[in-house]
Amino acid sequence: MIIRVRTPQKQHRLDVDASNDIVVLRKKISELLSVPPDAFQLARDPNGSQPVVQSVGVTLAALGLRNGDLVFATPTTTTVATSPTATATVPEVEKLPPRLVDQDPVDDYLERRTGQIKRSASPLCKHGALGMCDYCMPLEPYDAKYLEENKIKHMSFHAYLRKTITQNKTPPPGSHHFIPPLDELDLSVKIPCPSKTHEPYPAGICTKCQPSALSLQSQSFRLVDHIEFETPSLIENLLQFWRSTGYQRFGYLYGRFEPYTEVPLGVKAVVSAIYEPDQAGAKDGIQINMEDPQNASVDELAKLLGLTRVGIIFTDLTDDGTSTGKVICKRHSESYFLSSAECIFAAQQQSQHPVKSRYSETGNFGSRFVTCVVSGNEEGNIDISSFQVSNTCMAMVNADIIEASVNPSLMRVKESTLKHYVPEVFFKYKNEYGIMVQEAAKPTFPIEYLLVTVTHGFPANPSPTFISSPSFPIANRQAIGISQTMGALKSHLNSNSSLSTALADFHALLYLKESHILEKDDMDLAAEVARTKTPESAIALTFRGSWRTLITILGEGSDPMQTDEVPRQGGSNSAGGGRGNSSGSSSASWACEHCTYVNVGTASSCEMCGLPKDGR
Repeated sequence: MIIRVRTPQKQHRLDVDASNDIVVLRKKISELLSVPPDAFQLARDPNGSQPVVQSVGVTLAALGLRNGDLVFATPTTTTVATSPTATATVPEVEKLPPRLVDQDPVDDYLERRTGQIKRSASPLCKHGALGMCDYCMPLEPYDAKYLEENKIKHMSFHAYLRKTITQNKTPPPGSHHFIPPLDELDLSVKIPCPSKTHEPYPAGICTKCQPSALSLQSQSFRLVDHIEFETPSLIENLLQFWRSTGYQRFGYLYGRFEPYTEVPLGVKAVVSAIYEPDQAGAKDGIQINMEDPQNASVDELAKLLGLTRVGIIFTDLTDDGTSTGKVICKRHSESYFLSSAECIFAAQQQSQHPVKSRYSETGNFGSRFVTCVVSGNEEGNIDISSFQVSNTCMAMVNADIIEASVNPSLMRVKESTLKHYVPEVFFKYKNEYGIMVQEAAKPTFPIEYLLVTVTHGFPANPSPTFISSPSFPIANRQAIGISQTMGALKSHLNSNSSLSTALADFHALLYLKESHILEKDDMDLAAEVARTKTPESAIALTFRGSWRTLITILGEGSDPMQTDEVPRQGGSNSAGGGRGNSSGSSSASWACEHCTYVNVGTASSCEMCGLPKDGR
């Protein structure tokens, strides 16, 4: 029979016989812990309040242990003397202490919530207003009937975590008996082998070092439940490129994670900006420069703004030729939603952005990185579909055991070689007779087993982070005649109502950062102006030396980012109307005494810093 043994490091499965003495079980556990058989406590619960009798001569059956039972083995000491000169030390596990894991603020917030689903009084209730019974007591966030009635296919991550903690009776993270309830799936061969009885793979392999066979099933939970785009213009700007060229477009989503109240203990990704990296588009695909050094600079700017990279988005659009704005529906239940190649790419991106969790042995568990596809729906309209791939898919990609197939709806399992071991993969489905059968993935299986669907939408009352109007040109759009220049920046600053509004533009801030004109502290302040939109911060920025240098450069019309001369406006090289260098404009402009910005003559206060013209 199989006895499950949970140690402080991980959970093991031991093959024993019911007629074996308890000494046999303790000996096998001692080999796992690398300690003597009397140097650990064996109990039926993690707190050790139900110890297993250790008398010699008592069989496992007599102790009431049955096939599949779980026991807990806790070492009583970390170092045990075996001789006057030698000691045996319990090996350390490569994991982060629970209290040192830097979780996302949304996880810390949801941990403190009960997550219980309140219910009103039922006609079956027989108690008073202050009473409670089975018909009106709150439900747990993972209640199966509630999820089914509300058509929630995947429970939230924190509901799944709460369910796992309840089932395992896991004590709090600060407890001495705390064992992380979450395990990241690892499908690679363990090198070296824990048994230490043979040479590392491929010279040898055994059941202790080889990964177990994998039975695929739909993931019951999801790390992020909803994607909210702050404003529809984010999608419209992406579609503008396709409408102008017919080429597909790719972008990184930047935003933040917030609680999502529509799902018990849910999390939503709020998208504030889309950055389009260096890429070569085509009508049927996209080539992306994944090594673009500017990607790191974009991440740094996002961090200054309190944002992070939350996902990717790309278009897959083909006009239907009717000149009615309709597009061809390519992705549906009879074809595919994400191709096998896109699933592998999504898994790679998710692995680079793991979720930090103190309830995981490694400190990481899954990912909240999302993949959005802008394509045609069954009505021929442009629509967004949002997905994640499962933790199993991430593990399979990390272990390099799957590859893209010629058929986009099928994933191919690689074959084992002398240098690369691939475990067996199975999946279940209903045959033509309605019977559930299991089949080996030799060599392919449907990608539906790897997908997790995510809802998306727009807020009823938008309150976008970036509010500049008009907006600054988007980067890497030279193909449609859009360039980021100092002339464009000058026009952008002059066109907005205030400095705080002008800087509330992700692409303008990125251009400023890449120009290297502003010093680091001043760039940080500019990001603070965009984030807080306070007049005090904007005024403080106008007195900074590097900002005045920028204003001088704009006034002179030179462009350190380009070799071509910036286009002149009204026959002048000026920024904001001129600096008095050309006839007809000197009398119609004035320089601010506070920030040296050149304003038009009709303005009574400085357009840049907002201070009065007369200096008082």
